[in-house]
Amino acid sequence: MRNITKIASFLFTFLVPAIVLAAPAGAAETSGSERSIYGFAMALAIGLAALGGGMGQGRAVAAALEGICRNPNSAGKVLVPMLLGLAFIESLVIFALIIAFTLGGYVAPTIG
Repeated sequence: MRNITKIASFLFTFLVPAIVLAAPAGAAETSGSERSIYGFAMALAIGLAALGGGMGQGRAVAAALEGICRNPNSAGKVLVPMLLGLAFIESLVIFALIIAFTLGGYVAPTIG
């Protein structure tokens, strides 16, 4: 059951954006339903990025604090690499936000 869930989530994560971004040949304008799919892709991109980034940051901080608790003298040596790792994780979430706003260019004309 667990493997089926992994496969289904993998397929959903990687095939939905591919289907969304596959534009029909020669289409100059998108219809309202296609724009709503772009909106769904935006929400999916930033949602998955925030979820993964939050989980990664939580695990990184937990591991760093556990290491500091076991050896309090290593706090200075652990803090800087942990903060650097957190910055890298957060940069991936910001990249996803930029991608979501890029996709949002297709959704903006429908607002208002």
